[in-house]
Amino acid sequence: MSNHVQARKKNETEIIIECSDSGILQEISEFFTFYANGYKFMPAYRNKLWDGRIRLLNLRNNTLPYGLLFHLSEFCKDRDYEFATTLLIPPADPIETAKFLANVPLFYNGKEIQIRDYQLAAFNYAIANKRGVLVSPTGSGKSLIIYLLARQYLLQPTSSKKIMIIVPTTSLVEQLYKDFAEYSSQDGAFGVAENVHQIYSGKEKLSFAQNIVITTWQSAITMKPEWFLQFGGVIGDEAHQFKAVSLTKIMNNLQNAWFRIGTTGTLDGTMVNKLVLEGCFGPVYQVTTTKDLIASNTLAQLKIFVLALKYSDEIRKGLGKLDYAQELDFLVGYQPRNNFITNLAVSLKGNTLVLFNYVEKHGKPLHTQIQNKLKDTGRKLFFVSGAVPALQREEIREITEKENGAIIVASMGTFAVGVNIRNLHNIVMASPTKSQIRLLQSIGRGLRKSDDGRGTAIYDLADDLCWKKRKNYTLAHALARIEIYRKEKFGFETHEVPLS
Repeated sequence: MSNHVQARKKNETEIIIECSDSGILQEISEFFTFYANGYKFMPAYRNKLWDGRIRLLNLRNNTLPYGLLFHLSEFCKDRDYEFATTLLIPPADPIETAKFLANVPLFYNGKEIQIRDYQLAAFNYAIANKRGVLVSPTGSGKSLIIYLLARQYLLQPTSSKKIMIIVPTTSLVEQLYKDFAEYSSQDGAFGVAENVHQIYSGKEKLSFAQNIVITTWQSAITMKPEWFLQFGGVIGDEAHQFKAVSLTKIMNNLQNAWFRIGTTGTLDGTMVNKLVLEGCFGPVYQVTTTKDLIASNTLAQLKIFVLALKYSDEIRKGLGKLDYAQELDFLVGYQPRNNFITNLAVSLKGNTLVLFNYVEKHGKPLHTQIQNKLKDTGRKLFFVSGAVPALQREEIREITEKENGAIIVASMGTFAVGVNIRNLHNIVMASPTKSQIRLLQSIGRGLRKSDDGRGTAIYDLADDLCWKKRKNYTLAHALARIEIYRKEKFGFETHEVPLS
């Protein structure tokens, strides 16, 4: 008897796998098993309660995340196993899709806009495949793709007309709602108030008639499992975050959601996280790249200045026994460093965003210093952290877009993810990071073309606290960021800056 594998649907979240031989099932299990990132440092592994591995195939009921169907097919093909499934994707009608796009007027800021070639390709891919992760960098117009997908979904012959759009922050709920209102401002067939409902802290969660729901995952996770059954579609923005337990739980509750699209600017490069995302949504599709968008003049020209801050021998020698957290505490509290950041932010021309990690220890003191420097200059200064309400953050964003010389001191958690500022000229990265996603998101804040056509300058602070053969943590992280710049083919310059 030939070796064969069959996949059938349990629901829109999971598939059931049946094999002619139990050994094949074990092979499949090993194929979809990976070590978790940083597992060696996790308490469960250290206490020998867990082996550090993530198993995507559940051997108790032989279920696999639905989005991994393509990988299962490839697994069988590579091993000459016979693969059978009834889970075929019904083809989209290209004539109907083209007709839909031709009849949707698109506007922004009162001006008609045209869908770009790569946006059209991404839209067509999503409609044709029904599942997938669209990887498209900040500034590429993901919100327009999301809008068109949601509109097209409402026309599908399905028992559930409701589609959920999940975003990571309250600011993005408001921003995406306003984007939808702009896009549809000249469309008599679609009114945003009648068709789109917002859910986040303080907003009505249960009683709504609209078919498009924009929500934070923090609000969605509080809902009962049966609440999710009303949705036939889901779009997850900033999809790279869906590897988190809370977000995979939401996706697992969406058992009737046959239309599943994730959008993200970047993935973190690890195989296990990529497979978790694909399990939730479907295969990854690269829409375009930052390099290509800059080359085509769609995004602002980018200059990166890596500023290597040099500390005195006395300082470097005395910091040899600090762990990572202690090193960060030293850096954010070191007054000459904060003086440099303050003077740099004030000296830059145009609108400037200063990003920090720690609100009380770093953000607020920096804001106070910059505020003192700007006295009597007439320049606007804003402070943004998680404590600032979403509507106020949106007001700050809108004011900044009309200014030329404003400074925003903002936490990375609120302004590094998804917030669009069209008129931003400088970004000062005041806190170190080694996260590829956090870095590229931060850079993305300044890649939208300014009204004046100016490029964007990134000031990346690299702290050199090395002593003899000892390298400090944050310098190692800076070197990792430089490797990311090289990989993304961003031009950068390195300058040494001695601190007093």
